[in-house]
Amino acid sequence: MKKTYLLSLLAISVACACQAQAATYPDPVGPSQSDFGGVGLLQVPTARMAKDGEFSLNYRYNDQYRFYSSSVQLFPWLEATIRYTDVKTRRYSAVDSFSGTQSYKDKAFDLKARLWQEGYWLPEVSVGAKDLGGTGLFDSEYLVATKAWGPFDFTMGLGFGYLGNSGTVKNPFCQADSSYCYRSNTNGTAGSVSDKDLFKGPAAIFGGIEYQTPWQPLRLKVEYEGNDYQDDFAGRLEQKSKVNVGAIYRITDWADVNVSYERGNTLMAGFTLRTNFNDLHTASIDSPKPAYKPQPQGEFLEPTVVANQLTDLKYNAGLNGPDVQVNGDTMYVTGQQSKYRNTQEGVDRANLILMNNLPANVTKLSVTETRSHMPQVTTETDVDSLRQQLEGYPLGKEKMLDQKRVEPVDPGHTEQGYYIDADRFSYSLSPVLNQSVGGPESFYLYQLGVMGSASYWLTDHLLIDGSVFGNLTNNYDKFTYNGAPADSSLPRVRTHIRDYVENNVYVNNLQANYMHALGNGFYGQVYGGYLETMYGGVGGEVLYRPLDSDWAFGVDANYVKQRDWDNMMQFTDYNAKVGNLTAYWRPSFFNHQVLVKASVGQYLAEDKGATVDISRQFDSGVIVGAYATKTNVSAEEYGEGDFTKGFYISIPMDLFTATPTRGRAQVNWTPLTRDGGQMLGRKYQLYDMTTDRDKDFR
Repeated sequence: MKKTYLLSLLAISVACACQAQAATYPDPVGPSQSDFGGVGLLQVPTARMAKDGEFSLNYRYNDQYRFYSSSVQLFPWLEATIRYTDVKTRRYSAVDSFSGTQSYKDKAFDLKARLWQEGYWLPEVSVGAKDLGGTGLFDSEYLVATKAWGPFDFTMGLGFGYLGNSGTVKNPFCQADSSYCYRSNTNGTAGSVSDKDLFKGPAAIFGGIEYQTPWQPLRLKVEYEGNDYQDDFAGRLEQKSKVNVGAIYRITDWADVNVSYERGNTLMAGFTLRTNFNDLHTASIDSPKPAYKPQPQGEFLEPTVVANQLTDLKYNAGLNGPDVQVNGDTMYVTGQQSKYRNTQEGVDRANLILMNNLPANVTKLSVTETRSHMPQVTTETDVDSLRQQLEGYPLGKEKMLDQKRVEPVDPGHTEQGYYIDADRFSYSLSPVLNQSVGGPESFYLYQLGVMGSASYWLTDHLLIDGSVFGNLTNNYDKFTYNGAPADSSLPRVRTHIRDYVENNVYVNNLQANYMHALGNGFYGQVYGGYLETMYGGVGGEVLYRPLDSDWAFGVDANYVKQRDWDNMMQFTDYNAKVGNLTAYWRPSFFNHQVLVKASVGQYLAEDKGATVDISRQFDSGVIVGAYATKTNVSAEEYGEGDFTKGFYISIPMDLFTATPTRGRAQVNWTPLTRDGGQMLGRKYQLYDMTTDRDKDFR
């Protein structure tokens, strides 16, 4: 495309944007995404951070590349970006029978951390690295500062690697160590993380300005970049100008479109879809909280009144299988919270239901929540205190509600009581999407199916559980290679995954679980059967989780055999002893919104090592996490990727459902599935089953 046409198209785009009728926004339009993903100008980053919890999906396109990226603001000071790059000028491999004509795909992981927040005189300062976990096509590091002046946002930075390829300045670290004067300029191994070239090699100054036009949805960008495109993976690209210009237009509060003219000869266009994990709200319609209309009972429970209370406790307060008892001056309620993620909402509703028909002489309410017939926590409330709060305090004499969470209370043999039987049988039908991104045969392999699950409680502690998967459609027929990894000597404990996917119908799990609360904060379970898609066996787990504590500890031990992918009701000859000792920590200095899980133990390939899993829970309940496992298997034995790692997003289903629910859906992204550092995928894990013991869980 000729330069004049490209400039005309850019001008027309800006002019059209200026004439369009756009929505107005109550808040200032925040920082925007760069071509690579992450807050920035076009090719270069800025020191700015998006609003805490912001999540964006980005797409950019030019003649050489397509960039697909996702960026999340994990903390106000930390931004993380994952990216797939489609290199249009290169094939995935030279072997047509392996990858056909598919173009080359590259995956990468970027981080940017804020060092200094902007003040009246000082700029915001950040440091970052691109392509930390990829093949290094765009690997670079930078130190960058940004300062606002009216509608202008000025940026200047020093880039190394891809951002500093032109070498317009001497690397300042050369003064301290001559090794910083050179960069290896070799592509890394896919999925591996290397720090050998950090801040090394040629360096260059970059910078630019983002201008917020008087018309709020439109912003303009101009930048000077430090890259010379002489060593680009797409080829030696002509650069007629180091100055790039662009415009970004906010269509609505969740979508931006952008167009830019770069290198003096290249048009780049794309869009960004965005949301904020802190601002998402539940879409469900809930029944109103009971009004306070006290009609006290006599000293003895009236069956018809209690029947209504039990119904309200089940359907309004969300306590499944409610049990109401009175002993002395205390009224006890027990049930499983099946409706509200915020269990305090269920307790408040239960207390209101009890207060409206309170028996005489009752001075204390005791609401105990259970999960899988294991008591979790009791909330005790003083009746006089609650009554005063409901009826209102005289002005200036307000008091705190006398309420506390304590270890589960067993009322024992009581004087009076009524209950509704909990359902022992349950079933569900849910969609399942298995997927693989970035493979040589096809960029996106998928399998869409349904999972039918059913469970039955034989006793209050023994659960029989099973699920059957049925395939609806998939494109895994494009996957042609199914041999053993040539670069690994480990037993194939996970790389047979696509052999299992080829089965259209299979029993996903069929197991018996015996679960019990052992007291004093201890919980335990033993189990046996087909435990997951690839493994069956027996095992057990014990968890120590003090009430409302930042800490918990668990241990599990299992003996498993690999299921036969040709006949999943049988086993192969491979077996393993696996287990982990795990510590859980919710640090108070992160307002209990961060969970750190650290495990040590033996994995499916009987390699020994440790896993660290760090996740952030946002105000909406969305959880974003990352994990990494390093075992005694060397990078050479492990093969491509060096070690196991991945990312995930857990989404509360009540953000989408019509009624409140505690269900969640999880999206996983594993750059590479290999055989080292692989855990058993147990369906029931005690830490997940005891979340009600954490007052901050939402």
